[in-house]
Amino acid sequence: MVPVSLNVDSVRDAPKVLLHDHLDGGLRPATVLELADAAGYQGLPSTDAQELGEWFLAASHSGSLELYLETFGHTVGVMQSADALVRVAAECAEDLATDGVVYAEVRFAPELHVEQGLELDAVVEAVLEGFRVGSARAAERGRRIRVGCLLTAMRHAARSREIAELSVRYRNLGVVGFDIAGAEAGFPPTRHLDAFEYLRQQNAHFTIHAGEAFGLPSIWEALQWCGTDRLGHGVRIVDDITLGADGTPRLGLLAAYVRDKRIPLEMCPTSNVHTGAAKSLADHPIGLLTELRFRVTVNTDNRLMSDVSMTSEMTALADTFGYGWADLQWFTVNAMKSSFLGFDERLAMINEVIKPGYAALMA
Repeated sequence: MVPVSLNVDSVRDAPKVLLHDHLDGGLRPATVLELADAAGYQGLPSTDAQELGEWFLAASHSGSLELYLETFGHTVGVMQSADALVRVAAECAEDLATDGVVYAEVRFAPELHVEQGLELDAVVEAVLEGFRVGSARAAERGRRIRVGCLLTAMRHAARSREIAELSVRYRNLGVVGFDIAGAEAGFPPTRHLDAFEYLRQQNAHFTIHAGEAFGLPSIWEALQWCGTDRLGHGVRIVDDITLGADGTPRLGLLAAYVRDKRIPLEMCPTSNVHTGAAKSLADHPIGLLTELRFRVTVNTDNRLMSDVSMTSEMTALADTFGYGWADLQWFTVNAMKSSFLGFDERLAMINEVIKPGYAALMA
């Protein structure tokens, strides 16, 4: 039998796993407009869905993480009611399922959605309900997806312990872990040690945005002081790898530790180009890190801001680095192994969904 040709349509049908996706970075442009109208939100740069989507992409493609983060003012601004949160989460699940994602961990910061009086618990419950609704709708169309939720604390704020406790309180109800996010420079992860110590005491999972816009010290702190399970982005681990005159790579102590310990890297190639963490996709460290067999995973980060999907990311990587189905399966199995589901559930997903799905494409 001849393998299926690797193209946009076939990649879309392949089972995919997503570990790094922001709920407030993945809204449909039309939904932003409709929610803004319903809430009386002012200040959107356009009232046309296509133009609005183009504006988000242009504003995000600035080469600056700080400017990139400013675009979230609009999406978060229209996500301040329970109804809005349910809708956004439901559409997120549906959109990911349509894109062939079979398991996703979607993150959001509850503390950003309380401006109109919602309590933190109500915010989380609305999002979880949205994921349930969206997953059910997708299943009705023959697209099954499971969505786990990561609760994010903002690294420049002081609510991380509170959000950590919230994540533990809801961990048997759909929340699978904790995260911190926001500008790295000036806000090291060690500012939130009490939250991470609490999570470890509770045997809870967490990931940390580290090594995106800041260098090796951020990664080192996230691992050695905070004890993170995964690295959100982790792009700058490449700074601890040098190439000899003959092109032979030499790993520094931190890079070797990350590879030896199989620390998952939640890599988001297109987003990294947009924020200036990489000059271009061809220059992105994912190529070298994949060659060196780090625990690389492929992710979207913010589907609205970067106008990406898992399909577009994987297709672009295949085009840029010459990857085939075996490579895409490797990325996917890496992600499933690195998810915050229980071992039995991860194993079942790999053996019953992912491997059979790719076997059909490679046959």
